[in-house]
Amino acid sequence: MTGTIAIGHQDFERIREDNIFYIDKTRFIREWWERGDSVTLITRPRRFGKTLNMSMLEKFFSVDYRGRSDLFEGLAVWEDDVCRQLQGTYPVISLSFANVKEKNYENTVCRICQILTEAYSNYRFLLESDKLSPEDKAYFRSISPDMPEVTASMALHMLSKYLYQHYGKRVIILLDEYDTPMQEAYVDGFWNELVSFTRSMFNAAFKTNPYLDRAVMTGITRVSRESIFSDLNNLKVVTTTSKEYAESFGFTEEEVFAAMDNRGLSAKKSLVKKWYDGFTFGNHSDIYNPWSIINFLDTGEFRPYWANSSSNSLIGKLIREGSRNVKLTFEKLLAGESITAPIDEQIVYSQLDDNEGALWSLMLSAGYLKVVRYEKFEPGIYDLIDPKYELALTNFEVRLMFGSLIRGWFQRNASTYNTFLQALLLDDLKTMNVYMNDITTEMFSYFDTGKRPSRDQPERFYHGFVLGLMVELADRYVITSNRESGFGRYDVMLEPKNQENDAIIIEFKVQDSEDEKELSDTAAAALQQIREKRYDTLLTAKGLPQNRIRSYGFAFCGKEVLIRKGT
Repeated sequence: MTGTIAIGHQDFERIREDNIFYIDKTRFIREWWERGDSVTLITRPRRFGKTLNMSMLEKFFSVDYRGRSDLFEGLAVWEDDVCRQLQGTYPVISLSFANVKEKNYENTVCRICQILTEAYSNYRFLLESDKLSPEDKAYFRSISPDMPEVTASMALHMLSKYLYQHYGKRVIILLDEYDTPMQEAYVDGFWNELVSFTRSMFNAAFKTNPYLDRAVMTGITRVSRESIFSDLNNLKVVTTTSKEYAESFGFTEEEVFAAMDNRGLSAKKSLVKKWYDGFTFGNHSDIYNPWSIINFLDTGEFRPYWANSSSNSLIGKLIREGSRNVKLTFEKLLAGESITAPIDEQIVYSQLDDNEGALWSLMLSAGYLKVVRYEKFEPGIYDLIDPKYELALTNFEVRLMFGSLIRGWFQRNASTYNTFLQALLLDDLKTMNVYMNDITTEMFSYFDTGKRPSRDQPERFYHGFVLGLMVELADRYVITSNRESGFGRYDVMLEPKNQENDAIIIEFKVQDSEDEKELSDTAAAALQQIREKRYDTLLTAKGLPQNRIRSYGFAFCGKEVLIRKGT
């Protein structure tokens, strides 16, 4: 656990040779080997040591590192006699799809072909091997970045064959970040095309490959078996809720606190726990993400290191364009509450737009949510019911990340939004109307998916707007929406944390042209609802006088908004 703190190193050999800070995870080698699974898929959030562990496996098993005991001496795996005999004894094919982030199908396949070509180039000595036939060598030379898809889909299978022929031993295949192209394909609209190509390649490499001894794939998500894994009945899947390899990825609290003690940071343990704790793998809680901990050990400062290490574009898109209920549920999470939802760890990307459970499942696998409690059904009548999970945002770092994400939604008209908020706090009704109409003109389409363009568009907008309120005014108000008070459910309530500020109740209402001729009638109806339903009951029960409670009716007709204040 000693060594120089250095950021971004993922090559096991470099870390060991340069005495870079490293927490021993080599027990993973023994555990994986003793399980004997043919193909293992391990899902963990980003920056949790997946790439480093794959590099460790490569350096341990690869014949290219035969005799490199210096890389493992003093580590846990070297204490095992059986494991020591395995070091440097297998041909290993190691590749990563981490950088396959193209915007269309053609470029994605081209990038994968480049990676396969690079893998072949590492074994060009096979062209001199007398164990390969002239036909084998001709196929080997046909591998190139512009090879046909049918050739690319068989490339890993054929390279396994050539290595087996040369060494007389089946190969180990290591594929890191297998699902990165899948996520990009979903975001950019070429999912179905890529699924077909990937399924063919994976089937040839991992199912119908007699030259394969074992394989490990890593990624963030477990993509649905019905898509790319439909033919792989030999797949052992290890997700964040699985017991296997629970301590092999990420740092345990004991490891984190020992590293802090070693660097004179013991006094900050409680803050480190608040910021970076919260991950649970299998039965092991109090797991920390390595990226944030290493950065903290380097600087001694608390920042959202892990949360800011990715664009989070997919999660942001799904929440921003999500339904009213998605935003309402996310409001609870942002307010520090927990939610209860069924979780299916097989991510079906085609369901992400319409299935809220798929969204929460994706957020759990990506590390943005943690399991607070698991409701396990007993065998019997409940067998067909999905198990329920109580979920919450993982930690303070993640909460800050989502705050930044939501601010980004309004970045294009940040000055307009901030001016509106100032006017709201100052009770400047004229300015509120001017700037709210500017905001809706700009933002309505941004919060709508385009698939249901009119019916629920106002609700998608105003619940996104409420999330913005929660981020910008959280230091001054407790902000809630769609909660019971009096004889109904209010839309938005701003309860002041400081008695110097007024409480605010907001009701949104879309114009019904049959009952409301003018938009002013709609705003009046919204204010009447606040009065008749006694939405101020919660506030008055806490001692706020009526003259300190302001109410506003927001009336919508398309992108036009009219705001009226209650009397």
